[in-house]
Amino acid sequence: MKVIGVVGFPASGKGEFSRIAGEMGIPVVVMGDVIREETRNAGLPPTDENLGAVAQQLRQNGGMDEIARRCVPRIRNINAPVVLVDGIRGDAEVRLFRETFSGFVLVGIEAPFAVRAARLSKRGREDDRENPRALAERDLREAAWGLDRALSGADHLIGNAGTLEEFARESKALLQRISEDP
Repeated sequence: MKVIGVVGFPASGKGEFSRIAGEMGIPVVVMGDVIREETRNAGLPPTDENLGAVAQQLRQNGGMDEIARRCVPRIRNINAPVVLVDGIRGDAEVRLFRETFSGFVLVGIEAPFAVRAARLSKRGREDDRENPRALAERDLREAAWGLDRALSGADHLIGNAGTLEEFARESKALLQRISEDP
């Protein structure tokens, strides 16, 4: 099984990349689902503050790769030649996936801050905030988890500042190349 990880700052296009992979028949494991489940189990609403606090607590209690460790059985339970893992947030998670899955490939999605802030204001997810200052705080929190180091160690980078069509075309081509690589 080939495992493709995707990393990027909030609203960079990870979800869109994963959606495209899903349309291509590649199963997707979303790391954020672990955090949303834990937040729900704690009886908390899925706000950015609560999700961030739960993610931080999981990492403090279990290590910086705790969320990735919880995803490994989910990945292994999928019977497919290629699986995509959406939402890598740090270099410790990348290390775990590289050690666990031979041939692990990391794709980084990059988009300028202003583009990401504009996307958040339109996205409408419950954990999104429209305030650019709040996005900057979220970026800092996720950088502290090693997101910037994970992104800088990506095997492939895709810029996502243009149109959705451009991003989709580049994403499909990259996913096809990675999937066909032995």
